[in-house]
Amino acid sequence: MPTAITTMHPTEVAQPFHHEGWVYEEKVDGYRVLAYKDGEHVSLISRHAKDLTARFPELAAAIATLRPEILVLDGEVAVYDERLVSRFEWMRRPPQDAVATPPMLMVFDLLRLEGQDVRHEPLRIRRERVERVLEGPSAVLLPVRRLADHGLKAWQQVLEHGWEGLVAKDPASPYVGGRSLKWLKVKVPKYREEERGFYKP
Repeated sequence: MPTAITTMHPTEVAQPFHHEGWVYEEKVDGYRVLAYKDGEHVSLISRHAKDLTARFPELAAAIATLRPEILVLDGEVAVYDERLVSRFEWMRRPPQDAVATPPMLMVFDLLRLEGQDVRHEPLRIRRERVERVLEGPSAVLLPVRRLADHGLKAWQQVLEHGWEGLVAKDPASPYVGGRSLKWLKVKVPKYREEERGFYKP
């Protein structure tokens, strides 16, 4: 079981776009984590190598019940409001009168399954594995939401639902640590941290 994996990150672009054959996912506003499962032992490690397992014991317990003995999942821990919009500012404590979900792990990738490192496999295969691994009644472990097949229609979904943005991915891409041009993110302007230096697809 690897103890340190460099996570893969999307490159930000300024405008929505469509790449034929690519897939489009909701951009979740939460804490990026790698979930390591080795038998009954589970660790949730942040992108900055902080151990968050004790902070999210319900998620760790849910992951421990998954059928594979050895897993490494990549995802985002998020809290959703009554409109199913992820709310980063609610991660520590939702407002007292808020209707909020418990912390949920929205899984978008699988890096290891039993004795196999599957990062070299295309994303489409890894996503199928994610969906099989997460089959079952858990309400706090879910595959990240896939959007419309066309990038511009997917963007319309983002705007209609009030989400932070989307992530577009090449389904043939392997999982490679660091920033990648095979994953591209588009954020609604109010969520952007900067307005310059965008990559143009």
